[in-house]
Amino acid sequence: MKQVNAKVLKTAFSSLAIAIMLAGCAVGPDYVAPNAELAPLHNVAKAESNQKSVPSIDRWWTGFSDPVLVTIVQRALDQNLDLAAAMARVSQARAAASGAGAELLPTVDLGASATAQRQSLRGPTGTIAGDSPGFKRNVHDTTIGPAASWEIDLFGGLRRGADAAQNDAQAVEAEQIGTRVIVAADAADAYFQVRGYQARLAIAQQQIETDEHLLKLVQNRYEAGASQGLEVAQADALLKSARATVPPLRIALERQLNRLDVLMGEQPGTYAKKLERVTEIPSVPAVPGDVQPSDVLRRRPDIIAAERRLAASNERIGAAISDYYPKVSLSGALGFDTMSGSLFSSKSFTAVGGAGLRWRLFDFGKVDAEVAQARGANAEALALYRQSVLRAAEDVENSFMQLSQTVIHVVQIQEQVKALEKSRDLSEQAYRAGSITLTDVLDADRQLLTARDELDANRADAARSAVGVFRSLGGGWDTGAPLAIQDNQAANYQQDKL
Repeated sequence: MKQVNAKVLKTAFSSLAIAIMLAGCAVGPDYVAPNAELAPLHNVAKAESNQKSVPSIDRWWTGFSDPVLVTIVQRALDQNLDLAAAMARVSQARAAASGAGAELLPTVDLGASATAQRQSLRGPTGTIAGDSPGFKRNVHDTTIGPAASWEIDLFGGLRRGADAAQNDAQAVEAEQIGTRVIVAADAADAYFQVRGYQARLAIAQQQIETDEHLLKLVQNRYEAGASQGLEVAQADALLKSARATVPPLRIALERQLNRLDVLMGEQPGTYAKKLERVTEIPSVPAVPGDVQPSDVLRRRPDIIAAERRLAASNERIGAAISDYYPKVSLSGALGFDTMSGSLFSSKSFTAVGGAGLRWRLFDFGKVDAEVAQARGANAEALALYRQSVLRAAEDVENSFMQLSQTVIHVVQIQEQVKALEKSRDLSEQAYRAGSITLTDVLDADRQLLTARDELDANRADAARSAVGVFRSLGGGWDTGAPLAIQDNQAANYQQDKL
């Protein structure tokens, strides 16, 4: 008997060893990262800067040399609710990946039960055995012990699923990084618009004061008989026109202030007073002038996420193909079971073991359909990855072109403003001398107002264009850190709020 048991144990261990060796096999295609080739970016060289140092792309907002901007961006990164939600999605994806990996390992359960039953003498059991010696109507059964089960991953289906879940988790992490990049860029964009509208409001107020002075001058000349009533009406109309520019600018300013508060996870109006003091629009910092296509592929979170989604879809092909092959599982249980006497005794000890086989031999093409679906999803993911690469290149090209042309436009308008200021001063002097009509003064004044307003608007646009360049390059996170970001400030903020 002992020899038979030894042979059984030897056979069981041999089968287990073979199963473990076979578990190293995984059906389906092995993932090979796509080769994304991009030609050199042709608009990068057009973005020139007089500054020598280029700010760190990881924290590009420090390059504007504006402490208020640095505070705002950091506060947005710490408190933004979109970023907190993205961190929560990362936690979910990591948990899902951990759960998929756990399916590769045995499952051990501990169970215990105690039942008490009084048999019916007229039921099936009581009718048959009720008159038998030793029949007991009162039955007590107590059971306790662990049980284990393990599906042996012979053909790598579970392993493919676990790898797919891990790749999905990395894609979600990349998307969280993308949210971080967008939040930093949006905060800076709103801040520069705030400064731009404040500067334009200051120009409008200066223009109002100038037009008030002009109206008073015309009224004095009219009272002295040196001008006509038409000129008074024209000067008054110009003053009212300048005043009419203020409300739209105030509306736009309020919208950007409210946008900033929401980006910082606060109710609109929370931080508005801290930005009441008008400051100069920050100058454009130097931007990277030696950007290579590989830099874009390495830094852009959307490309990273698309590539990880592609890898996950490739693993799911193998998981689907594994259903063509048999599934082998092992199970066993140890414990104690008694209806009378001591529970923890040698007579109450029980052990059971088993092996199972499941093979989908005929399912009307269900596995074929699942494999075809997985291959189709992989083809879709590949197309989306290639599209994300092209859109990233488009984004970089457009942002560099916009920055270069906006900077050129600012220089041109600055020269125009200087010329118009001189023209307007000379026009007012000539009008005082009576050599030209008020119409000429009004026209010069109107042109100067338009040019000065356009100058400040384009200064803000130039700063925003620089933000667009850094955003298009994927700036705002440290590529030297692991993909799983260790910064949990947003998640902590969300927990505190709850």
